[in-house]
Amino acid sequence: MAFCKACGSELGSAAFCPKCGASQNAATVGATSASSEGLAENIAGLLCYALGWITGIIFLLIDKRPFVRFHAAQSIVVFGALTIFRIGLAIILNFGGVFGFGVWTMISLLLTLVGLILWILLMIKAYQHQLYKVPIAAGIAEGIAGK
Repeated sequence: MAFCKACGSELGSAAFCPKCGASQNAATVGATSASSEGLAENIAGLLCYALGWITGIIFLLIDKRPFVRFHAAQSIVVFGALTIFRIGLAIILNFGGVFGFGVWTMISLLLTLVGLILWILLMIKAYQHQLYKVPIAAGIAEGIAGK
C-alpha cells in the first residue's frame, strides 16, 4: 500500500496524489519528516507503543502517515489512561491505610498485567500492519489522529 509523500493519503498505484495532487516520483521531497522517512510503516507503528504514551506523542508529532498516526494516538489514549488510572487509584487508596495497601497491590498487579498484555498485543498487530482497534480507545484515537 503506497501513501502520498506530501499529505500521507492512500495512493494505490497513482503517480499523483488524488487528495493534494503532489507528484510521487523519486525527485519529489515530501512533508514526511526526515526521522521517519526511511522507516517502514509497520515498524513505525510498532515503535509507537515501545515506551507507551511517550513514543505515541513523538510519532504523532513527527509522522504524517495515517496508519502510524492512528497507532500513535491509540498508544497515547490506552497507555495514558492506564497511567492516569494507576495514579488516581494510588491517591485514593493511600487514604485507606492497611486495607488500602492490600487492595492497591491487587489492583496495581491487575493493571500491570492488563498493560503488559495490551502492550504486546498492540505491538504485534502494528508489526503485522493490522489496524487493531481497542474498543473504547479507538474512537478517541481516531479523533486525535484526524481520521
